[in-house]
Amino acid sequence: MRLLLVEDDDHVAAALSAVLAKHGVAVVHARNGEEALKALLPDRAEPFAVVLLDLGLPDQDGFEVCGRIRKICAIPVIMVTARADVRSRIHGLNLGADDYVVKPYDTGELLARIHAVSRRTVPSSTSGGEQPADEGAADEALRLGAVTVELPTRQVSVDGAAVPLTRKEFDLLALLAQRPGVVFRREQIISEVWRTSWEGTGRTLEVHVASLRAKLRMPALIETVRGVGYRLVVPAAGPPAAPAS
Repeated sequence: MRLLLVEDDDHVAAALSAVLAKHGVAVVHARNGEEALKALLPDRAEPFAVVLLDLGLPDQDGFEVCGRIRKICAIPVIMVTARADVRSRIHGLNLGADDYVVKPYDTGELLARIHAVSRRTVPSSTSGGEQPADEGAADEALRLGAVTVELPTRQVSVDGAAVPLTRKEFDLLALLAQRPGVVFRREQIISEVWRTSWEGTGRTLEVHVASLRAKLRMPALIETVRGVGYRLVVPAAGPPAAPAS
């Protein structure tokens, strides 16, 4: 596996590179955002499996770098930061990050996250689009009250207004929307959307649910079933119109 480490501290980068090398991860070190973007330009070398992006860079904000990376490629990005607040995590995920690690972290946990996100990458189809979470889903729009989920085009709208979602946000919503009212266990969601069984992904799931609720402006759409998981609750329709006299 080949990994791009974006870290301005040479001592931290050297220590982490040595640890990752022992686990078969070949590390390329970029000291700032511009070096990282240049390293991601197509060449004949083996493509990177993961980008490990520190947010505290000297030349530009790490969030900005993540957004620029997403414009040129779909390589999984793990953000590394000391910012532990949920709002920062949601902002990073909205920009296209696949995971978020808070310092100080355990190297064993970091390795697990690296391998988890590298397994999530799904090869694109010949048309260039991503496969939906459920490959056997019917090619029809799912209409859930004011929310419409277009599985073939991976688009979501509320009352006709488009709502931009990240890849994993869409996969999560599509999974729940295909069986409204059914409770999905956390383990099942993590397995189907993130393609891993690692329990550390649970926090990432919670952040994605919070982000979906905020973006759709419908907090009650995704219900938390305490101790079990989540289910999608279709908004109740208004009273039927009175018959014409």
